[in-house]
Amino acid sequence: MKASLIWGLLGLSLLASGGVLAQPSQQLFPLYAGTIPNSQPSAVQETSVTIPAGVRISNVVQPTLTAFLPAPGTANGTAVIICPGGGYTRLSIDSEGYDVAKRLNEMGVTAFVLKYRLPNDQTQTDKTTAPLLDAQQALRLVRQQAAKYSVNPERIGLMGFSAGGHLAATAGTHFAQPVGANPGPVSVRPAFLVLLYPVISFSDSLKHGGSRDNLLGKTPPADQVRLYSNELQVSAQTPPTFLVHAQDDKTVPVNNSIVFYQACLRHGVPAEMHLYPKGGHGFGLNNKTTKDLWTDRLRNWFDANGWLTK
Repeated sequence: MKASLIWGLLGLSLLASGGVLAQPSQQLFPLYAGTIPNSQPSAVQETSVTIPAGVRISNVVQPTLTAFLPAPGTANGTAVIICPGGGYTRLSIDSEGYDVAKRLNEMGVTAFVLKYRLPNDQTQTDKTTAPLLDAQQALRLVRQQAAKYSVNPERIGLMGFSAGGHLAATAGTHFAQPVGANPGPVSVRPAFLVLLYPVISFSDSLKHGGSRDNLLGKTPPADQVRLYSNELQVSAQTPPTFLVHAQDDKTVPVNNSIVFYQACLRHGVPAEMHLYPKGGHGFGLNNKTTKDLWTDRLRNWFDANGWLTK
Protein backbone atom coordinates (compact mmCIF):
# COMPACT_ATOMS: atom_id res chain seq x y z
CA MET A 1 0.00 0.00 0.00
CA LYS A 2 1.40 3.40 -0.96
CA ALA A 3 2.32 5.79 1.82
CA SER A 4 -0.08 8.44 0.48
CA LEU A 5 -2.97 6.00 0.71
CA ILE A 6 -1.98 4.99 4.23
CA TRP A 7 -1.94 8.61 5.33
CA GLY A 8 -5.23 9.27 3.59
CA LEU A 9 -6.89 6.38 5.36
CA LEU A 10 -5.43 7.48 8.67
CA GLY A 11 -6.70 11.01 8.24
CA LEU A 12 -10.19 9.81 7.32
CA SER A 13 -10.26 7.37 10.22
CA LEU A 14 -9.19 9.90 12.80
CA LEU A 15 -11.38 12.68 11.45
CA ALA A 16 -14.37 10.35 11.47
CA SER A 17 -13.74 9.60 15.14
CA GLY A 18 -13.30 13.23 16.06
CA GLY A 19 -9.55 12.74 16.48
CA VAL A 20 -6.57 14.78 15.41
CA LEU A 21 -4.68 14.03 12.23
CA ALA A 22 -1.80 11.72 13.02
CA GLN A 23 1.74 12.87 13.55
CA PRO A 24 4.49 11.45 11.30
CA SER A 25 5.37 8.98 14.09
CA GLN A 26 1.99 7.25 13.57
CA GLN A 27 1.08 4.95 10.70
CA LEU A 28 -2.19 3.16 9.99
CA PHE A 29 -2.37 0.04 7.85
CA PRO A 30 -4.85 -2.76 7.21
CA LEU A 31 -4.43 -6.03 9.05
CA TYR A 32 -5.03 -8.13 5.93
CA ALA A 33 -3.67 -7.43 2.45
CA GLY A 34 -6.56 -9.08 0.59
CA THR A 35 -9.76 -10.82 1.53
CA ILE A 36 -10.43 -10.72 5.26
CA PRO A 37 -10.75 -14.30 6.54
CA ASN A 38 -13.81 -15.31 8.54
CA SER A 39 -15.88 -12.52 7.02
CA GLN A 40 -19.06 -12.34 5.00
CA PRO A 41 -20.89 -9.56 3.15
CA SER A 42 -23.28 -7.47 5.21
CA ALA A 43 -24.72 -3.99 5.52
CA VAL A 44 -22.93 -3.42 8.84
CA GLN A 45 -20.82 -0.27 8.96
CA GLU A 46 -18.27 0.80 11.51
CA THR A 47 -19.48 3.44 13.95
CA SER A 48 -17.53 5.83 16.15
CA VAL A 49 -18.88 8.01 18.93
CA THR A 50 -17.13 10.45 21.23
CA ILE A 51 -18.28 10.58 24.83
CA PRO A 52 -16.69 12.40 27.79
CA ALA A 53 -14.59 9.29 28.51
CA GLY A 54 -13.25 9.20 24.96
CA VAL A 55 -13.82 7.61 21.54
CA ARG A 56 -15.75 4.33 21.27
CA ILE A 57 -15.65 2.30 18.06
CA SER A 58 -18.19 -0.42 17.26
CA ASN A 59 -19.02 -2.74 14.35
CA VAL A 60 -15.44 -3.10 13.16
CA VAL A 61 -15.47 -4.59 9.65
CA GLN A 62 -11.97 -3.65 8.46
CA PRO A 63 -9.44 -4.46 11.20
CA THR A 64 -6.33 -2.27 11.31
CA LEU A 65 -3.10 -1.62 13.16
CA THR A 66 -1.93 1.87 14.04
CA ALA A 67 1.81 2.05 14.68
CA PHE A 68 3.15 4.54 17.22
CA LEU A 69 6.89 4.99 16.86
CA PRO A 70 9.28 6.20 19.57
CA ALA A 71 11.27 9.37 18.99
CA PRO A 72 14.15 8.87 16.55
CA GLY A 73 17.09 7.12 18.16
CA THR A 74 15.16 5.96 21.24
CA ALA A 75 13.62 2.68 20.02
CA ASN A 76 14.98 -0.30 21.97
CA GLY A 77 13.60 -3.11 19.80
CA THR A 78 10.66 -4.08 21.99
CA ALA A 79 7.11 -3.80 20.61
CA VAL A 80 3.66 -4.08 22.18
CA ILE A 81 0.40 -4.75 20.36
CA ILE A 82 -2.44 -3.16 22.35
CA CYS A 83 -5.97 -4.62 22.46
CA PRO A 84 -8.43 -2.02 23.81
CA GLY A 85 -11.36 -3.17 25.92
CA GLY A 86 -15.09 -2.74 25.62
CA GLY A 87 -16.84 -5.99 26.49
CA TYR A 88 -16.44 -7.40 22.97
CA THR A 89 -19.06 -4.89 21.87
CA ARG A 90 -16.97 -1.71 21.39
CA LEU A 91 -13.37 -0.51 21.60
CA SER A 92 -12.15 2.21 23.97
CA ILE A 93 -9.67 3.10 21.28
CA ASP A 94 -7.98 6.14 22.81
CA SER A 95 -7.98 5.69 26.61
CA GLU A 96 -7.01 2.02 26.28
CA GLY A 97 -5.19 2.35 22.98
CA TYR A 98 -3.65 5.52 21.57
CA ASP A 99 -2.92 7.14 24.95
CA VAL A 100 -1.20 4.01 26.20
CA ALA A 101 0.81 3.68 22.98
CA LYS A 102 2.25 7.16 23.49
CA ARG A 103 3.27 6.29 27.05
CA LEU A 104 5.01 3.15 25.79
CA ASN A 105 6.84 5.26 23.21
CA GLU A 106 8.33 7.25 26.08
CA MET A 107 9.96 3.99 27.22
CA GLY A 108 11.45 3.44 23.77
CA VAL A 109 8.86 0.75 23.06
CA THR A 110 7.19 0.65 19.64
CA ALA A 111 3.42 0.30 20.01
CA PHE A 112 0.69 -0.94 17.70
CA VAL A 113 -2.98 -0.33 18.52
CA LEU A 114 -5.13 -3.16 17.20
CA LYS A 115 -8.61 -2.26 15.97
CA TYR A 116 -9.89 -5.84 16.04
CA ARG A 117 -13.21 -7.18 14.87
CA LEU A 118 -15.87 -7.55 17.54
CA PRO A 119 -17.99 -10.72 17.51
CA ASN A 120 -20.84 -10.30 15.01
CA ASP A 121 -22.92 -13.01 13.36
CA GLN A 122 -23.81 -10.69 10.50
CA THR A 123 -20.24 -9.97 9.40
CA GLN A 124 -18.41 -13.14 10.43
CA THR A 125 -18.82 -16.82 9.63
CA ASP A 126 -17.61 -17.73 13.14
CA LYS A 127 -17.81 -14.88 15.62
CA THR A 128 -16.08 -16.85 18.38
CA THR A 129 -12.74 -16.86 16.56
CA ALA A 130 -12.76 -13.49 14.73
CA PRO A 131 -11.06 -11.43 17.49
CA LEU A 132 -8.39 -14.11 18.06
CA LEU A 133 -7.80 -14.40 14.32
CA ASP A 134 -7.08 -10.66 14.22
CA ALA A 135 -4.79 -10.74 17.26
CA GLN A 136 -2.79 -13.61 15.78
CA GLN A 137 -2.59 -11.85 12.43
CA ALA A 138 -1.32 -8.73 14.18
CA LEU A 139 1.50 -10.75 15.74
CA ARG A 140 2.36 -12.24 12.34
CA LEU A 141 2.29 -8.89 10.61
CA VAL A 142 4.48 -7.09 13.14
CA ARG A 143 6.95 -10.01 13.08
CA GLN A 144 7.05 -9.93 9.29
CA GLN A 145 7.66 -6.16 9.31
CA ALA A 146 9.96 -6.14 12.34
CA ALA A 147 12.96 -4.81 10.42
CA LYS A 148 10.92 -1.91 9.01
CA TYR A 149 10.04 -0.78 12.52
CA SER A 150 13.43 -1.61 14.11
CA VAL A 151 11.75 -4.24 16.24
CA ASN A 152 13.27 -7.49 17.51
CA PRO A 153 10.81 -10.20 16.31
CA GLU A 154 11.45 -12.10 19.57
CA ARG A 155 10.39 -9.09 21.68
CA ILE A 156 6.80 -8.51 20.54
CA GLY A 157 4.23 -8.70 23.33
CA LEU A 158 0.48 -8.26 23.72
CA MET A 159 -1.29 -5.86 26.07
CA GLY A 160 -5.01 -5.95 26.72
CA PHE A 161 -7.57 -4.10 28.82
CA SER A 162 -10.75 -5.76 30.15
CA ALA A 163 -12.20 -7.79 27.24
CA GLY A 164 -9.07 -6.83 25.31
CA GLY A 165 -7.24 -8.50 28.19
CA HIS A 166 -9.27 -11.61 27.54
CA LEU A 167 -8.23 -11.46 23.90
CA ALA A 168 -4.56 -10.99 24.82
CA ALA A 169 -4.73 -13.81 27.37
CA THR A 170 -6.40 -16.04 24.78
CA ALA A 171 -3.62 -15.29 22.30
CA GLY A 172 -1.07 -16.05 25.02
CA THR A 173 -2.56 -19.47 25.78
CA HIS A 174 -3.89 -20.62 22.38
CA PHE A 175 -0.87 -20.01 20.13
CA ALA A 176 0.08 -23.69 19.62
CA GLN A 177 -2.91 -24.20 17.32
CA PRO A 178 -3.59 -20.93 15.50
CA VAL A 179 -7.12 -20.31 14.27
CA GLY A 180 -7.89 -19.90 10.57
CA ALA A 181 -7.57 -22.11 7.53
CA ASN A 182 -3.95 -21.34 6.56
CA PRO A 183 -2.08 -20.09 9.61
CA GLY A 184 1.36 -20.12 7.93
CA PRO A 185 4.84 -20.59 9.45
CA VAL A 186 5.18 -17.33 11.42
CA SER A 187 4.85 -17.81 15.18
CA VAL A 188 1.85 -16.25 16.91
CA ARG A 189 3.24 -16.68 20.43
CA PRO A 190 3.61 -13.30 22.16
CA ALA A 191 6.92 -12.72 23.94
CA PHE A 192 5.04 -11.44 26.99
CA LEU A 193 1.56 -10.45 28.18
CA VAL A 194 0.43 -7.25 29.92
CA LEU A 195 -3.11 -7.64 31.26
CA LEU A 196 -5.04 -4.72 32.75
CA TYR A 197 -8.20 -5.60 34.74
CA PRO A 198 -8.60 -8.50 32.29
CA VAL A 199 -11.56 -10.75 31.70
CA ILE A 200 -9.86 -14.12 32.18
CA SER A 201 -12.51 -16.67 33.08
CA PHE A 202 -15.89 -17.43 31.54
CA SER A 203 -16.89 -19.57 34.52
CA ASP A 204 -20.22 -18.63 36.10
CA SER A 205 -18.55 -17.37 39.28
CA LEU A 206 -15.96 -15.11 37.62
CA LYS A 207 -17.31 -14.21 34.19
CA HIS A 208 -18.06 -10.77 32.84
CA GLY A 209 -21.47 -11.67 31.43
CA GLY A 210 -21.41 -9.26 28.52
CA SER A 211 -18.03 -10.42 27.24
CA ARG A 212 -19.00 -14.10 27.42
CA ASP A 213 -22.42 -13.55 25.82
CA ASN A 214 -20.97 -11.44 22.99
CA LEU A 215 -18.21 -13.92 22.16
CA LEU A 216 -19.90 -17.28 22.78
CA GLY A 217 -23.63 -16.51 22.84
CA LYS A 218 -26.22 -16.62 25.60
CA THR A 219 -26.05 -20.40 26.14
CA PRO A 220 -22.50 -21.49 25.31
CA PRO A 221 -21.60 -25.19 25.48
CA ALA A 222 -19.46 -26.24 28.43
CA ASP A 223 -16.46 -27.11 26.26
CA GLN A 224 -16.35 -23.58 24.82
CA VAL A 225 -16.67 -22.01 28.26
CA ARG A 226 -13.68 -24.08 29.35
CA LEU A 227 -11.70 -23.34 26.18
CA TYR A 228 -12.06 -19.59 26.66
CA SER A 229 -11.51 -19.65 30.42
CA ASN A 230 -7.85 -18.83 30.06
CA GLU A 231 -6.79 -19.70 33.59
CA LEU A 232 -7.48 -23.31 32.52
CA GLN A 233 -5.33 -22.96 29.37
CA VAL A 234 -2.08 -21.81 30.98
CA SER A 235 0.90 -24.07 30.32
CA ALA A 236 4.65 -23.94 30.88
CA GLN A 237 4.87 -22.24 27.46
CA THR A 238 2.61 -19.33 28.41
CA PRO A 239 4.59 -16.06 28.07
CA PRO A 240 5.75 -14.08 31.13
CA THR A 241 2.82 -12.03 32.36
CA PHE A 242 2.27 -8.67 34.07
CA LEU A 243 -1.15 -8.12 35.69
CA VAL A 244 -2.88 -5.03 37.11
CA HIS A 245 -6.30 -4.96 38.77
CA ALA A 246 -8.30 -3.10 41.45
CA GLN A 247 -9.84 -4.95 44.37
CA ASP A 248 -13.08 -2.95 44.14
CA ASP A 249 -13.66 -3.72 40.44
CA LYS A 250 -17.40 -4.38 40.24
CA THR A 251 -17.38 -5.11 36.50
CA VAL A 252 -14.65 -7.73 36.21
CA PRO A 253 -13.94 -9.35 39.60
CA VAL A 254 -10.32 -9.08 40.73
CA ASN A 255 -10.21 -12.87 41.06
CA ASN A 256 -9.90 -13.01 37.27
CA SER A 257 -6.34 -11.73 37.58
CA ILE A 258 -5.68 -13.78 40.70
CA VAL A 259 -6.63 -17.13 39.14
CA PHE A 260 -4.45 -16.39 36.10
CA TYR A 261 -1.53 -15.50 38.37
CA GLN A 262 -2.07 -18.71 40.34
CA ALA A 263 -2.13 -20.72 37.12
CA CYS A 264 1.17 -19.09 36.10
CA LEU A 265 2.64 -20.09 39.46
CA ARG A 266 1.53 -23.72 39.04
CA HIS A 267 3.16 -23.93 35.61
CA GLY A 268 6.35 -22.05 36.42
CA VAL A 269 5.49 -19.03 34.26
CA PRO A 270 7.16 -15.81 35.49
CA ALA A 271 4.40 -13.43 36.56
CA GLU A 272 4.11 -10.09 38.37
CA MET A 273 0.81 -8.78 39.71
CA HIS A 274 -0.12 -5.37 41.11
CA LEU A 275 -3.44 -5.12 42.96
CA TYR A 276 -4.80 -1.76 44.07
CA PRO A 277 -7.43 -1.58 46.84
CA LYS A 278 -9.43 0.95 44.83
CA GLY A 279 -9.74 2.10 41.25
CA GLY A 280 -12.82 0.32 39.96
CA HIS A 281 -12.87 -0.76 36.33
CA GLY A 282 -11.61 0.90 33.18
CA PHE A 283 -9.15 3.38 34.68
CA GLY A 284 -6.84 3.18 31.68
CA LEU A 285 -3.48 4.88 32.19
CA ASN A 286 -4.23 6.48 35.54
CA ASN A 287 -5.85 4.99 38.61
CA LYS A 288 -6.92 8.25 40.23
CA THR A 289 -7.21 6.67 43.69
CA THR A 290 -3.44 6.37 44.04
CA LYS A 291 -0.32 8.36 43.23
CA ASP A 292 1.28 5.16 42.02
CA LEU A 293 1.46 4.70 38.25
CA TRP A 294 1.17 1.15 36.99
CA THR A 295 3.16 2.23 33.94
CA ASP A 296 6.13 2.87 36.27
CA ARG A 297 5.78 -0.68 37.59
CA LEU A 298 5.57 -1.89 33.99
CA ARG A 299 8.71 0.00 33.04
CA ASN A 300 10.55 -1.69 35.93
CA TRP A 301 9.27 -5.11 34.80
CA PHE A 302 10.36 -4.47 31.24
CA ASP A 303 13.77 -3.34 32.49
CA ALA A 304 14.20 -6.38 34.77
CA ASN A 305 13.54 -8.67 31.80
CA GLY A 306 15.95 -6.86 29.48
CA TRP A 307 13.24 -5.52 27.19
CA LEU A 308 14.37 -1.90 27.51
CA THR A 309 17.93 -2.72 26.43
CA LYS A 310 18.70 -2.00 22.80
